[in-house]
Amino acid sequence: MFQRILVPLDGSPRAEQALPLAARLARASRGRLILARIVQPGTALLWAPTALDPATMRSWLESATEAAEAYLQRVAALPVLHDVPTEKIVRSGLPADQLLRLVPEVSADLLVLCSHGYRGLQRWALGSVALKLIRHASLPVLVLRSHGEMLAGPQPGYERPLRAVVPLDGSVHAKAALEPAAALVHALATPAPAALHLLAVVEVDEEAEDEAARRERERRLARARRYLAHTVEQIRAGLVAPKVSGLQLELTWSVHVGSDVAQTILDVVEHGQDLVDTPLPGGCDLLAMSTHGREGLNRWLLGSVTERVLERTRLPLLVVRPQGIEETPRTPWGTLQDDLD
Repeated sequence: MFQRILVPLDGSPRAEQALPLAARLARASRGRLILARIVQPGTALLWAPTALDPATMRSWLESATEAAEAYLQRVAALPVLHDVPTEKIVRSGLPADQLLRLVPEVSADLLVLCSHGYRGLQRWALGSVALKLIRHASLPVLVLRSHGEMLAGPQPGYERPLRAVVPLDGSVHAKAALEPAAALVHALATPAPAALHLLAVVEVDEEAEDEAARRERERRLARARRYLAHTVEQIRAGLVAPKVSGLQLELTWSVHVGSDVAQTILDVVEHGQDLVDTPLPGGCDLLAMSTHGREGLNRWLLGSVTERVLERTRLPLLVVRPQGIEETPRTPWGTLQDDLD
């Protein structure tokens, strides 16, 4: 599935941490890596006391471009990329903007990058290339954490399949992550087995203890369980995410409750905490989630579970932005008939 993998590099060891995983994917899919370096004005130029003349700017850009090209040549020759076909591209400008323009130009089908995972003021002050990419990129974006897991294939001594977890909320948008997640975990696990786990979180008011609240919670739990069980059946039959059925993945599911959906997902996949069903069997190696890519007021009103998970998780996170899918608003888990359509 992943034939042309775009890997942005900024010259730092942190960014290069994405290379082993990207190389393994390229080998598994017989694809190639597109190594991209975006040149942008340095601090000295930005804070120059007077405007720099065009000749000085041109000279700086030529020098920076030559250095970037030499850097990519060195990276392509690293042992970790041995026998992996590579393309090397240097552009100038703002990193996120240039990468978004580059995606269709090079026909990339996956973007892999390593992120600091800044929060709060630090994130806003420094900006977040990863955040802008997951909001706007038309292809799946795999974000690795410099302080977290760097999954590059089956680990020695693993007694279980490599596992990707896909949280579902009953929407068509959420299901868009199934095929990319399955392809990714299958490629990383090969020749060992891989697994796909579907997870649902039923949001509840933990302070509500009356009988009506209890009945509503049980009703929504039943819907979520039936929905996931039905979805697994459809996947096995090739009716949903048809490319998954041919990968021979172990398919499992579980339903959980919590007042904070993003935190509940993290508690389950990273810490093994569980409030309702059996715990996630053996843990999780990779998260895959869809995002609506909302901006402005809509994003603040509706929130973004995916972005909150991105900020907090130590696991690799595959973010998929569905293309060409229109969906009407729905209540949590919709009606039972909606869930089974």
